[in-house]
Amino acid sequence: MKLSVLDQSPISEGESAQDALQKSLDLAKYTEKLGFHRYWVAEHHNTNGLANTSPEILIAMIAQSTTSIRVGSGGVLLPQYSPLKVAENFRMLEALFPGRMDLGVGRSPGGGPKTRLALTDGIEKPLSSFSRQVKELKQFLQDSIPKGDRFYGVKARPETPHQPELWVLGLTERGAKHAAVNGAGFTFGHFINPDHGKASIDTYRERFKDPYKKEPCVNVCVFVVCGETEEQAEELAKSQDLWLLRVEKGLDTRVPSLDEAKNYPYTKVEKDKIRSNRRRCIIGNPDQVKSQLEELSEYYGTDEFLIITNIFDFEEKKKSYSRIAQSFNH
Repeated sequence: MKLSVLDQSPISEGESAQDALQKSLDLAKYTEKLGFHRYWVAEHHNTNGLANTSPEILIAMIAQSTTSIRVGSGGVLLPQYSPLKVAENFRMLEALFPGRMDLGVGRSPGGGPKTRLALTDGIEKPLSSFSRQVKELKQFLQDSIPKGDRFYGVKARPETPHQPELWVLGLTERGAKHAAVNGAGFTFGHFINPDHGKASIDTYRERFKDPYKKEPCVNVCVFVVCGETEEQAEELAKSQDLWLLRVEKGLDTRVPSLDEAKNYPYTKVEKDKIRSNRRRCIIGNPDQVKSQLEELSEYYGTDEFLIITNIFDFEEKKKSYSRIAQSFNH
């Protein structure tokens, strides 16, 4: 089993964005020592609880602070940007940290309509252009813009012997098709919505086309809280439960304290929503977490998971990653 990390740089209540970003650096160094395979960072805008607005900058800091773990984006929100500029950013990272870069891209607008319009400098860019953008991004990475193309002759620089691994993040068969037709790896966001996972991954494998890759590559991202006991895991997960409720309501996106989560007056609708959200999560002791990850591995046909843990207590968060690694003898 390959264990990797997805980090949204969550800000816990009472802490600053600077605190959260420093903890991202600390967690990257910690999980590298535990034997984790990749460390990906997310991109979010106009929210008070998720600190990372620029994956490329945080990736550079993490890569500089580590030595071997692969580092990348999960993901750059491509519809808001130019494929050439994204290619150049990651070729720069590849030049600085050769053989360690992953370029994950997503179709998400990155915020509300006004935020997205601000990101595109007021230019209306349709999300339907995403597949074309992924195609151009790959061509810029591989110096393969064809003759007759509007951008023929434009080269993404700097030149590097190898290119970052290209991944497409998705939640449905549509996202899987974007990844497949462009010969990219496919990351399924079980942690957002597990409903279309099997169908999406099957579609990706069926439609995968790339003359340079021997076979399609799949990983799956899932929320995990691993406690010393099942009871401790459930206790720790309470802050993540309330955080998810607030994120979905568009409220305060900082991670609440455990005391606040335990004393929160949940309505019946909210309790039902928490139960529903648990489908996106694995919560338990090391044996339970290992067993459930192995079940998901068989279901999805992949041996790699990106683990995301958004609980309040950072030291307990580190211990959760450590317990997961130890359960797989990493």
